[in-house]
Amino acid sequence: MDDQLHRLLGLYMQAPQWIKSSIGWAYARIPPTVRFGAAYRSYQDAFARQPTEAELQRCLTHTLLTAVQHVPGYRHLQHLAPLIQNQPREALRHFPLRDKTDYKGRLDDYTSSISRPAQRLKTFTGGSTSVPMVFFLEKGRTRAREWAAFEALSRQVDVDDGKSTILALRGRSTGPQLWMHEPIKRHLAVSCDHLVPEHLPAYADILSRWRPRYIHAYASALYPLLLWLSANQRMEVLSQVRGVLLTSESIQPVHLEAFRKLLPCPVVAHYGHSERVLFAHTDDLGRYHFWPRYGYFELVDEHGQPITQAGQLGEIVGTSYDNEVMPFIRYRTGDMAMLAEPLSGALSDVPVCAPIHGRKQEFVVCHDKRLISITTLGAAHFAPLERCLRIQYEQHQPGHLILHAVPGPQGLNAQDIEQIEAAVKQKTEGGCRVDVHLTDQVSLTRIGKQRLLLQHIDLTPYLGASIQNTAQISEEAQPLHTP
Repeated sequence: MDDQLHRLLGLYMQAPQWIKSSIGWAYARIPPTVRFGAAYRSYQDAFARQPTEAELQRCLTHTLLTAVQHVPGYRHLQHLAPLIQNQPREALRHFPLRDKTDYKGRLDDYTSSISRPAQRLKTFTGGSTSVPMVFFLEKGRTRAREWAAFEALSRQVDVDDGKSTILALRGRSTGPQLWMHEPIKRHLAVSCDHLVPEHLPAYADILSRWRPRYIHAYASALYPLLLWLSANQRMEVLSQVRGVLLTSESIQPVHLEAFRKLLPCPVVAHYGHSERVLFAHTDDLGRYHFWPRYGYFELVDEHGQPITQAGQLGEIVGTSYDNEVMPFIRYRTGDMAMLAEPLSGALSDVPVCAPIHGRKQEFVVCHDKRLISITTLGAAHFAPLERCLRIQYEQHQPGHLILHAVPGPQGLNAQDIEQIEAAVKQKTEGGCRVDVHLTDQVSLTRIGKQRLLLQHIDLTPYLGASIQNTAQISEEAQPLHTP
């Protein structure tokens, strides 16, 4: 039912509040097993326990056989069918790595020939990617799996109790108002586009009225709100918050330090993407646990070879489960991460990374061609930057950065700017200089995300030569800790 009605989501969200409240209230009372279909219950059961090796092998086998038998772009690998049935992980190594540019504009090549149009849910990649893409999910399965995964995550770490109001700072359009209430997800959705001092008193009044118990947010949007509330003695409006779920962005350690200080509750970061290939969340040491039953995780080096040694930096690659319409196989996400030591006991098969460094385009190019993860600069703890509501780096040429800074209540003076300039030079080992531009607002994507770095340089010539150096430098960055 939910997938069939998904095409009406835009109309529902644009409707007057009284219509959303009435329709949403009624729809929210339909049991999830009815809204998301019969598969939802099976995913609930699957995520409630650790999967067996046999179950994971069946998932991978099914995805790969679907591809070679029914997807035109993989039919040249039909000869792998016997190996897939007996050793699916070994067979997977014979599949080529694919990224957004391979899928873009080639829907027919990567759509299963036996899937019916009624099975296909047309979807778009999110607003932060440099390569927008149209693709298909499978109705009744792919989104049902994600809903069940989030429900299981909420049980593991208290980020939603299934009944309380959630403050949603996740780019949802709120129309001419600063906020709206969406009763299906119980979201108090507030605008990410007006987080400037002149509007923040109104945000505080909204929160005082609704008193949300949970927060689901972009870190870059939550940070200026908390900074202002703290400086203006209004933190009581969030006194009932029991858990925070951070989504969809690379997260600066300075943000997490503020969240831990100002919100005495669990703060968990989630990793995922529109293609629904992989799903992960942070533990109390800041490590990302990738859920084996959700999709198959790989980490590869600049040559596409698997990384198996902890401490090495690579690109996250995923193979999707439960999408027979358009299976993503060895899909290059563009996200860079460092492999961590495996967990012990029953969780030893769970892939672990710490930290996730962001996308390829979130690396700074030094004048000597070295690459440095923008999260390394974000972890630098430049004292003046902790007083900014938002910051955003921009790069047009190697060795030169522009830092757009939105000052907070205390402002920035000439001495602060000199300190930032010296700190960037020191942190990049002399590889970059920075010009600080004070501004009222930074650039956001169409859905309200903030990219920490606007990178205008093609990184292709630099990545292979610099990836090892980057891994060494990145060890200085703090992992993502949760309280």
